[in-house]
Amino acid sequence: MKFTFAHNNINVLDLERSLKFYKEALGLVEVRRKEASDGSFILVFLGDGVTSHNLELTWLKDWERPYDLGDNEFHLAFTVDDYEAAHELHSKMGCICYENNAMGIYFIEDPDGYWLEIIPKR
Repeated sequence: MKFTFAHNNINVLDLERSLKFYKEALGLVEVRRKEASDGSFILVFLGDGVTSHNLELTWLKDWERPYDLGDNEFHLAFTVDDYEAAHELHSKMGCICYENNAMGIYFIEDPDGYWLEIIPKR
């Protein structure tokens, strides 16, 4: 028996704002979408165009308050082939929330407060 990653899910308050952020910050694009027939939710799966792993964004119609992220110890990590260019982009976007220069990594924060780790390709 072998298991492989399919996707990760995060819930978002403003789907269009999140789609724009993930495209601009990480180059992720919509690969498929599922909308509830009653309009109660929308699921949008984002892909990087390289791997089969997806990020699922879930928008819930009746959810109106920010999600409780607890201590925000959960995060997704992305490798990047041009770390300096990525850092410059994220600096301009104003979304860098933490840097660890000793480890050579940094984190960006999405519109809902989720942290995303940026790692140089090694």
